[in-house]
Amino acid sequence: MEQNKGRVTIPTDLDVVPQTLEIMGEWGADALRDCDGTEFPQELKNTGAKVYATYCTTRKDNEWAKANPDEVQQMYIMSSFHTATEDSLKIHLMDHLYPAMLKVNDRDDIRKWWEVTDRTTGEVVPVGEWTYEKESGDVVIHPTKRFHEYTVSFLAYIMWDPVNMYNAVVNDWKDVEPQITFDVRQPKTKAHCMEKLRQFLDTHEYVDVIRFTTFFHQFTLIFDELAREKYVDWFGYSASVSPYILQQFEQEVGYPFRPEYIIDQGYMNNTYRIPSKEFKDFQDFQRREVAKLAKEMVDIVHEYGKEAMMFMGDHWIGMEPFMDEFASIGLDAVVGSVGNGATLRLFSDIKGVKYTEGRFLPYFFPDTFYEGGDPVKEAKENWVTARRAILRSPIQRIGYGGYLKLALQFPDFVEYIKDVCREFRTLYDNIQGTTPYCVKRVAVLNCWGKMRSWGNHMVHHAIYYKQNYSYFGIIEALSGAPFDVSFISFDDIRNNPDLLKDIDVIINVGDADTAQSGGENWIDETVITAVKEFVYNGGGFIGVGEPAAHQWQGKFFQLDDILGVEEERGFNLNTDKYNWEEHRDHFILEDSEGEVDFGEGKKNIFALPETEILIQNHQEVQMAVKTFGKGRGVYISGLPYSFKNSRVLYRAVLWSSSAEDQLHCWYSCNYNVEVHAYVKNGKYCVVNNTYEPQDTIVYKGDGSSFELHMDANEIKWYQI
Repeated sequence: MEQNKGRVTIPTDLDVVPQTLEIMGEWGADALRDCDGTEFPQELKNTGAKVYATYCTTRKDNEWAKANPDEVQQMYIMSSFHTATEDSLKIHLMDHLYPAMLKVNDRDDIRKWWEVTDRTTGEVVPVGEWTYEKESGDVVIHPTKRFHEYTVSFLAYIMWDPVNMYNAVVNDWKDVEPQITFDVRQPKTKAHCMEKLRQFLDTHEYVDVIRFTTFFHQFTLIFDELAREKYVDWFGYSASVSPYILQQFEQEVGYPFRPEYIIDQGYMNNTYRIPSKEFKDFQDFQRREVAKLAKEMVDIVHEYGKEAMMFMGDHWIGMEPFMDEFASIGLDAVVGSVGNGATLRLFSDIKGVKYTEGRFLPYFFPDTFYEGGDPVKEAKENWVTARRAILRSPIQRIGYGGYLKLALQFPDFVEYIKDVCREFRTLYDNIQGTTPYCVKRVAVLNCWGKMRSWGNHMVHHAIYYKQNYSYFGIIEALSGAPFDVSFISFDDIRNNPDLLKDIDVIINVGDADTAQSGGENWIDETVITAVKEFVYNGGGFIGVGEPAAHQWQGKFFQLDDILGVEEERGFNLNTDKYNWEEHRDHFILEDSEGEVDFGEGKKNIFALPETEILIQNHQEVQMAVKTFGKGRGVYISGLPYSFKNSRVLYRAVLWSSSAEDQLHCWYSCNYNVEVHAYVKNGKYCVVNNTYEPQDTIVYKGDGSSFELHMDANEIKWYQI
């Protein structure tokens, strides 16, 4: 029977206590996030609801930070590129950086921890050939090589926590004191923070859940002089450094640290870069050290009989949730912001915690909740998008964040969220504890593997970019598809080629020479032969964009014999191309009325002989298929997320694994409607993903079918 209460968390504040009680009843909420005031209202303590207390480990203590400036957190920054036109060159370090956010660290040995680089040659400039002028904030290089470009890599203190600054900018806070970020990894601050945590627990006995926001190191977020986001990488490690930490790293790995291991020519080792050995060593070290320290805090929380929850946002670097170290921390729960299906799977798939919670959009912030705003529209899009992923990998709770008083000004929003809460509880009751029916085992192959599960095409949470939405669409489609999805790396194959025996289809998606596509990993004999053997023996391979691409031994696509296509890069102009005939009557395209959206697609892709082109546009192949031994390859130039494209990918997986006969099993003939089966629980559901009524034919597990009409966004539950 449907429960009318529970599994919902709402924010509250001192000025909305009666309204909070009302919303708790309306939405069936059983947990409250603490208010911004110093005291939690007694009326809310008496509700019996779980109380979450937001706890910041690295900020909200400026008195300590100011008293201990040597233990303020730091990040590596690279200056702009400067061309030398004379014998000496001045580079101002803080150009195009927000002055209140960062402060140059000249306290520690700049000769060891800074680096001046001749970017024309890639050589490090000897320390005797540059000086730092503290008064002007300039590095002076002398002598220079004329018309060479130079950069300076330096350490800077984080004087305004980037998340606090972001919130101040978004909410237009005036006259706020910037929160300084202190480094819990360092001895004095660690001791202070452990004591401060105990003091908090001693004085907040009514709190049930300590929600850490998050632990110790902020993802890379830098603002320019106009307070705009200058550089962002939700997976970036550049703000997890200090001489104290780096000296420990040197002792562990046995080689000296270079700023370039973080700076990486200015790319900051973002998630699109193929990681170097040194950067992976640093990540491994940080994960171990962060997990060890986080466990100390979690153990203290447990000592007081309370739950420890981590918000997977803000300062979560080093807390990689799919790596082995994470389980050792002993967290009870993880909560994260749900931007789309892939971001939901980022935490719903986490093992080693008792429950996971999704913070749904919109946040109750004035950028959405203003006169004339439409928060219901954003809420609908967010819920329907995330629901696909929940049906594959359910979270245990949902919730909202921000200022409740803003949401209360929109009664239609309040009413819609009431429906969402009710629907979530029904969904959870029906599917929790059951692995849904999966038609195939699909592995996404890239440089990161499980470490970047679901996040390997993200820059800043769920933000789409022109260059990545055609690729991220694959990940988003997989988040709600009936596949057993895993993420594997090239190192995984090198270390254990037999792991491919447990996979039906490999997907490789991205631009050439990125971490997602793999670059030079494809000229590794072990990798290339293992993948070819896998396909030859009956496996499927789907390549999107520039898969397995790296210029080597007369070809760019190293799996051209599987994918049947190559990219013209100016080296094959002398070779005539004759294969341009389309075959749109293919199994993969049978549900795709009209044109397929390839997003940005790819130019200059041509088909090799014995390849079947499905779609080409002005003699540029967008989709092609080929047989290789007992297996099959599929090439797609790009596939942004849509319901139609999700169906295209679904059919491509079935075709590449020679499983066309499994199509009519828990299946809807209308791609706007999906079927999810929970055989162990004896239930299945049919879900309309659109905002319009839909008609479809539903196929059950035994191949039988029935016609069905569905209202907008409707989900129907059935017994098997």
